Amino acid sequence: MRVFVAGASGAIGRRLVAQLIERGHEVIGTHKAAAKAGALRALGATPVELDLLDAAAVRRAVLAAAPDAIVHEATALTGLKDFKHFDRSFALTNMLRTEGTDALLTAAREAGVRRIVAQSYASIRYVRTGGPVKTEDDPLEASPPPAMRQTYAALNYLDDAVVRAGGIVLRYGTFYGDANDALLEPIRKRQFPIVGEGGGVWSFVHLHDAAAATVLALEREGPGVYNVVDDEPAPVREWLPWLASVLGAKPPRRVPAWLARLFVGDPGIMLMTDARGASNAKAKRELGWAPRYRSWREGFVAAFAPATGDGADRGQERAAPRSSEGARGRAQPLSGRQT
Repeated sequence: MRVFVAGASGAIGRRLVAQLIERGHEVIGTHKAAAKAGALRALGATPVELDLLDAAAVRRAVLAAAPDAIVHEATALTGLKDFKHFDRSFALTNMLRTEGTDALLTAAREAGVRRIVAQSYASIRYVRTGGPVKTEDDPLEASPPPAMRQTYAALNYLDDAVVRAGGIVLRYGTFYGDANDALLEPIRKRQFPIVGEGGGVWSFVHLHDAAAATVLALEREGPGVYNVVDDEPAPVREWLPWLASVLGAKPPRRVPAWLARLFVGDPGIMLMTDARGASNAKAKRELGWAPRYRSWREGFVAAFAPATGDGADRGQERAAPRSSEGARGRAQPLSGRQT
């Protein structure tokens, strides 16, 4: 297939381009900065400089590319540094998920492209009642903290628009696997504490595995919605000490919720104490997807253990760190039951 990848120069985009080329697909990849063209060309893609918020330019680019499929991976994420003003941090990404999605879908209709896959998000999306692990059939959170409402609305808009167009929505977990991950430095500096009981459940996915699921989704007819996450949703109190240990950092501090709220606001409190994880059963069953890193435990070690550098995409195994549970042994994962 000829695949038009919007956001090809991003963290997941680069890995997706490489995997598509490896499977014999022809890739036209968009980038915003001219300096990114060489890297895409080196991967085997045809680079196209494009502002996804310029609908006329998107139309011209898609019609010129004449693709068989379109993948929307465009975001403007550089790491969440301000939990308290969540929507402010996601403002441009929210525009890409609304206006950018509209531009791509309009161009796709004119070009006769019916195969569309778009990036969405699973972690923190689902209703914060019932069990800790949610499926695609569970309701989404209808009452997010006020500072997150625009971000939730943009994600909901993208999901609905893409499914209506007959496309596939991939609700990824929290990405990891990039050596420049903005989450790492605060953890090394003990600036990312466990808040309250640390009961917020996160679902992760390695960037390699997210790209692999995207390739499989491209080869399937839509519409559909899939959670693309690993096998082990986990509360903050489990995954955060483990990641700190992998990084060779001291254990994270513990901060009461009332104090943390002064610095991270209601969004941070929700993420750290009340979020729900996601099940990957549907993606495994219908897409035939099997993540290389079934758990963030092994994935964090492969991606971030300092002894062997950044070997995450080489599949190298590394020694696991000592569990944060100490003499009690490895902490047990959450039950896989869904509500």
